[in-house]
Amino acid sequence: MAIEALVAAIQSLNAEDALRARLSLEQWRAIAPYLARDEIRTGDLLVKQGDGDRTMFLLEQGTLQVFSAGPTPGPQRIAILRPGSVVGEPGLFTDGPRMANVEAMTPGVVWALRGPRLDELAQRMPALAYELLRAAGAVMAARMRANLLRQVPFT
Repeated sequence: MAIEALVAAIQSLNAEDALRARLSLEQWRAIAPYLARDEIRTGDLLVKQGDGDRTMFLLEQGTLQVFSAGPTPGPQRIAILRPGSVVGEPGLFTDGPRMANVEAMTPGVVWALRGPRLDELAQRMPALAYELLRAAGAVMAARMRANLLRQVPFT
């Protein structure tokens, strides 16, 4: 499994909510078997608002849009994500419903870390699983901070 392109995308993303996992390329290679690489097409829905899925996606290539159905008519766009971004990370921390939809705006490649595979990784390589969770938690904190600054209410 060639994970080098994903690692390059993660390392090159310069965003406030970038995944800053302190992992070497060799450590990413050890994690790779726990990830599922998927090619996506424009319009593919990776995350559906309201579903109870425990999957985090790492975007190697392409563009994703995050949007939610709210009280106002039409979808509310939350973010546009570029290569190197992570999305769906709250699913690793809770069994609760998804808060937004995530759709592919362009063809691309994502790597999925599903809950059961994270559990296996934690059993076999706890330090690597911990570092992934720490970095995913930091992404959630950065996004929560940004929402608070924009005065987006939590519902």
